[in-house]
Formats: sequence, structure tokens, C-alpha cells
Amino acid sequence: MTEDSGVTRISTDEIRSRKGGAPLVCLTAYTTPMAKSLDAHCDLLLVGDSLAMVIYGLETTRGVTLDIMIAHGQAVMRGAQRSCVVVDLPHGSYENSHYKAVASACRVIEETSAQAVKLEGGAEMAETVAAIVNAGVPVLGHVGLLPQKAEHRGGFKIQGKDDEGAKQVMADARAIADAGAFALVIEGTVEPVARAMTEDVDVPTIGIGASPACDGQILVTQDMVGLFADFTPKFVKRYVDLGAALNDAAEAYADDVRNGRFPGLEHCFGVEKPES
Repeated sequence: MTEDSGVTRISTDEIRSRKGGAPLVCLTAYTTPMAKSLDAHCDLLLVGDSLAMVIYGLETTRGVTLDIMIAHGQAVMRGAQRSCVVVDLPHGSYENSHYKAVASACRVIEETSAQAVKLEGGAEMAETVAAIVNAGVPVLGHVGLLPQKAEHRGGFKIQGKDDEGAKQVMADARAIADAGAFALVIEGTVEPVARAMTEDVDVPTIGIGASPACDGQILVTQDMVGLFADFTPKFVKRYVDLGAALNDAAEAYADDVRNGRFPGLEHCFGVEKPES
């Protein structure tokens, strides 16, 4: 249970047990207010390195540090009481050695109290995943399209389009599941292959641009609510356009200030209320 709340937090074991069961609802969160808004509706909240783009305005996810991820992880943990919270390991914090990967993962858990970390990669990262899991830190895998590595793989290309590509992502999913990951994110992978991956591995799959057959789905919240308009991926369904609403509110505020309508005396201190 979370401290003083009486709310039981969803564990990584519970997430793993949902294989083939009720679909897992997952979204990204980077701040305390957002986590509070999403917590009641989600099974898993991901503090994703996508914040590099949607919060910090960077062109890729590669520009954030471990310190930045930890700071946002702490913020989300202050807002989320029931969701399983997972923090991305950023580019450069886990690839070079098992020792560095374990140290980074342990630091995230110690400093945020999140439930798990996520890292990108397939078969080549299986030993790293196993090392982190053996150190006592649950790992959410991420296979298919890998944003951290996209610029070295010819850009954001959909995976599994041909036989060779399909075999590779299938092998990646098996390797990461066998290494001990409690679940797998499958990103940007053709639907039949993502469906086959879901059937093949014994841990839940969480799709983003993958398949409705996955055991759960995740979106970047800013994409879903219209707060990131630089581009909208095909796989995103926009449920509300908060970006347009925010623009309208800012325009109305600016108009009120410029025309002396705000603030009114009712918004000021030390002003006597008129007698009724």
C-alpha cells in the first residue's frame, strides 16, 4: 500500500499475471499533476524518455540524462498512488556495460521508489536485462522500433515488414522475455508480427503502433490529448484537443489584460465588498 493512502499499488507481478487477461491500460506521465489525473484510470504509468521531445522540445529522445529521468520519476511517484510506475533508462545509461546498467537501474529505484525500469533492445540486450533482474530490479522490455537507436537505423521505420525483419523482432521478443522482463513494449511493428509475438511470449505485450491483440496498449499522453502538435503518428487516437483549448484560453486572457478587463476588483485584496 502507498503510505497513508490505503491504496494498494499495482505490482510488476500483477502486471505479469495479466497475460491473456483484461487489457492493460498504460500511458506516459512526467509530472505530479498529470500522474494524479491519470492514476485512477491506468494500470501502468511510464515515465518515458519521450519527455525529451514533448516536454523539453528536443528532436529525439536521446537528449535526456539519468538525473532528468529520476527527477521526473520522483514527480510522478508523488502523484500516482495505485498505478505501477516504470521509469525509462535513458540513452547512454545502460548500453556500455552490465555494471553501468545495474548501477543506473538501482539508482532509479532507490531515488524514485518506482516499481521498475524500462530499456530498449532485443537479443543484444538480453544479458543486460538478466543482470538488472538478478540485481532485484524488475525490467520492462522494449522491442520493435527503438526510438533511442532510430537515428542509427535509418530513422523511425516500421519493423517486421519482411521475413528477415519479422524473424529478428520475434527473436528479440523471445530473448528479452526469457531474460526475465515482466512485460514487453512492442513499438512500430506490423500488426501480424506483433500479434504473433504476443502469442509467442509468456509475458504481457504492450502495444504502441502494434496490434489490438497485444495484452495492453500505451500512448504518449501529450499525443492523446493534443498537447504535442509537432507531428501525430498514425497509431495515435486523439481523444481531446487540449492544445487548441489552451491556445483559446491564452488568447482570451491576453485580450482581457490588454483591454483592462482583468484583473477586476473581485480578484484583488483589500477591496471592500459592495453592500448588498
